[in-house]
Amino acid sequence: MKRITGRYETALAGSEDVSAFVPFPLPPRDPEIILEDRLSDRLRAAEHALARLDLASDMVPSLDWFIYAFVRKEAVLSSQIEGTQATLVDLLNFEAAEDSSPDEEVEEICNYLEALSYAREQLAQTSGLPISMRLLNEAHLRLMQGAREANKQPGEVRRSQNWIGGSRPGNAVYVPPPPHALPELLGELEKYLHADDALPSLVRIGLAHVQFESIHPYLDGNGRIGRLLIALLLEHWGLLQAPLLYLSLFFKRHREEYYRRLTAVRDEGDWEGWTDFFLDGVATIADEAVGSARDLFAVISADRRHLHSNEGSSLSAVRLFEQLPNHPVITVAAAMKLLQTSKPTASRAIETLVDAGILVEMTGRKRDRSFAYKAYIDRLRIGTELERA
Repeated sequence: MKRITGRYETALAGSEDVSAFVPFPLPPRDPEIILEDRLSDRLRAAEHALARLDLASDMVPSLDWFIYAFVRKEAVLSSQIEGTQATLVDLLNFEAAEDSSPDEEVEEICNYLEALSYAREQLAQTSGLPISMRLLNEAHLRLMQGAREANKQPGEVRRSQNWIGGSRPGNAVYVPPPPHALPELLGELEKYLHADDALPSLVRIGLAHVQFESIHPYLDGNGRIGRLLIALLLEHWGLLQAPLLYLSLFFKRHREEYYRRLTAVRDEGDWEGWTDFFLDGVATIADEAVGSARDLFAVISADRRHLHSNEGSSLSAVRLFEQLPNHPVITVAAAMKLLQTSKPTASRAIETLVDAGILVEMTGRKRDRSFAYKAYIDRLRIGTELERA
């Protein structure tokens, strides 16, 4: 039996009449989703993988290291899905630079980081905003900062018809609901996020992501906010204690299938196919994140032992080394601030780490140089490099 997941309504987009999709409220009905056989196995594997990732975060000496690393990886990947050409290394170089302004593409990634940070802070406070459209609007406001986003109504639900793909509305790949339908649709989605539901939380997160993408409430930034919603719900609903799942890597790898699965929900009612894909992604990336955390910790531990056994080590070099996981690209000026010390002392600390093979000079210049914790960055950036034609 084919499930119907919405209705179509004629809407005006530009000067054309288009058929806009209006999704039915969650959860899916007629029939309901039944988690048995393959989906049950997928769910069990995804939940166990998330539990392993959560346990790994408990076992590392500094959770902040991995939050810093994995949040930036997700920010870069989520932005790349939308066409941003900046890489993780571009972001780290900008963060290390003093008194510089980011280019537009790095700025988009920085905006994502600010949006996620704001939303997490709100949810962590008893007086903060709950999971709601108001919270997502505030996150969207921060996401869409910058000159080229000024006409995209930052922080506001759209007031005009949008469409996805195609050269004009009439041949669009997908036309979301008309603006007048958005208040009710978003209100229903918000209710679902706060309602009791027999479906497991992880399945509900996948459903909520699709529903948000189908509603497409903003003129731009819907994909990034929709993926940010996944990260927020994983933490808020207690499946992870921190945003350590860079799920956008799975969506980037399988971009065509990602969009095909979203379309199949609308066209064929295939919630099961989407759920299978989503749970596979969660399990795959959670296991990879565990391996990545293990590799990063092993690099740090080996380099720490090497530095401590090095006769030329100094206290300032050891102190600077401990800051590198949160500052994997560093300058002398940044080292001065981190160590609260003079330029000569900071320079000597960097030179010690270079001599130990831990830092690598990246600019080739004699002045305004930057240094990278290359072994650490090389492991972290896997999957974030741009695909070359």
